[in-house]
Amino acid sequence: MASAAGLDHPIFTESIQRIQALLGPTGLPLLEQEVLERLIHSSGDLALAPLLRFTPGACTAAASDLAQGAVILTDTAMAAAAAAPMAARTFSNPVHSVLQWAPPQAPEGQTRAALGMASALQAHPGAVVLIGSAPTALELLLDRVAQGDRAPALVIGMPVGFVGVADSKRRLAASGLPQIRLEGSRGGAGLVAAAVNALLRRAWLDQQANG
Repeated sequence: MASAAGLDHPIFTESIQRIQALLGPTGLPLLEQEVLERLIHSSGDLALAPLLRFTPGACTAAASDLAQGAVILTDTAMAAAAAAPMAARTFSNPVHSVLQWAPPQAPEGQTRAALGMASALQAHPGAVVLIGSAPTALELLLDRVAQGDRAPALVIGMPVGFVGVADSKRRLAASGLPQIRLEGSRGGAGLVAAAVNALLRRAWLDQQANG
């Protein structure tokens, strides 16, 4: 396994060691375990562990796509800013907030994130999509796929809050899309970025190890 020297700060390394000791055995595969650890590191919340869900094989397939330069779409500029540094240090994946495609103001009853998501999915089909703040953007994505649009390579579905969040996560769970999902009201830009950063990091280390 390749060394993470130069990719991980010593404080991060020590933090992960402490998180592993606190978690104990989880039974998760390596990649899913590293996603969980990074989420806990980013949030300081060990209670995320029982809320985290993966579809089988989704992390491995998405890590492969990311290693080939897959585009990363996020529902907020904050999530894009949090994911961009790891992308730049690894595979130079383009990272875009869907708000780049959104109008300055959304019509009544709509959101900028949902409107931007509609255009962003057309511009970058098959992207890795991070949704940490806008359940409306997640609903729009699910509607488009149900209508026959190409599915994203991965949906990291962790919208935070209390309005529309539970319903959008239930729909994502039932969709069968490749996903990393956080049940309940927790989520946010920092957590979706942490999840994709874990995938980027592992894909990079594995590539270095394999020459």
